Amino acid sequence: MAKKRLGNQTIELENSPVIISACSIVGPKEGDGPLKDYFDKILEDDLFGEDSWELAESKMVREVIKMAIDKTDYVLNQVDYIFAGDLLNQLMSTSFAVRDLKRPFFGLYGACSTMSEAISLASMIVDGGYSDLVVAATSSHFCTAERQFRFPLELGNQRPMTAQWTVTGAGCSVISSSGKGPKIKRITTGKVIDRGITDANNMGPAMAPAAYDTIKTYFDDTKDEIESFDVIATGDLGIIGGQILLEFMQKANYDISNVYMDCGIEIFDHKRQDTHSGGSGCGCSATVFNGYIYKKLLNKELNKVMLVSTGALLSPTSTLQKQSIPSIAHVVVIEN
Repeated sequence: MAKKRLGNQTIELENSPVIISACSIVGPKEGDGPLKDYFDKILEDDLFGEDSWELAESKMVREVIKMAIDKTDYVLNQVDYIFAGDLLNQLMSTSFAVRDLKRPFFGLYGACSTMSEAISLASMIVDGGYSDLVVAATSSHFCTAERQFRFPLELGNQRPMTAQWTVTGAGCSVISSSGKGPKIKRITTGKVIDRGITDANNMGPAMAPAAYDTIKTYFDDTKDEIESFDVIATGDLGIIGGQILLEFMQKANYDISNVYMDCGIEIFDHKRQDTHSGGSGCGCSATVFNGYIYKKLLNKELNKVMLVSTGALLSPTSTLQKQSIPSIAHVVVIEN
């Protein structure tokens, strides 16, 4: 009997796994943004001393996991599992990173929803008694994502105002069965939602229906109060997608506007830094959560947070075949 389930898609974690450590690494542009004081490491250049952008992203993953573990009383060899992924084909950046870490690995692809997906699965395996120490991580890189999903950077293509800027960054949460830190309480796993949008430069509106569906499902399943949250943070809907989400929620009689934020809006000064509709990428919610939000939780400036990482599940192949953009969002509720 699935005694931990609430409603259709939500689970309540009986043993409340603890996020005992978190770490974030960002690129120079992100390090020049409004949240610069909350990141653990800011790169001086996008190559991070490597020969390619892909290897630079892989190095970010490797380093952010090591740094997060170094903040704890544990060593890397005590980590039972790594749950991680990225945007690149065959999870290139993550696979090369964990090759050097030599720990059991679950590779995940949830596009930009991967941070919430990784935390969800990592916390479930701890709550189930299968592990005492796991790592949840993800990354993205502006240069690697652009040349895989859109155009070679050398072309200098003009980006429409609906476009978002893929965050160069990596984030990691260390999740334990015991210890000090904010606790993971509930998880609502999203469904794939597709409203027929085909423009890869307008992904906020493609993802907004998925975010709406999962957030609404959480409240329907749990009967929780919106007012009990200090923050409901989506991953990377950006300015346009964020507005759509708020309108959808209000029409469903769930007004989240007083506690809502979007990581893609917060990470950049979109006017000064020319990021148009905001930030995107796996590293967007990963760095904002493991940097800004986690530190606010530790300092008791926030007590209850809903992280809703959002992902557009397109690929270069689906784009060339003129397919629409399926999307997904996963809810994780964290409390002090």
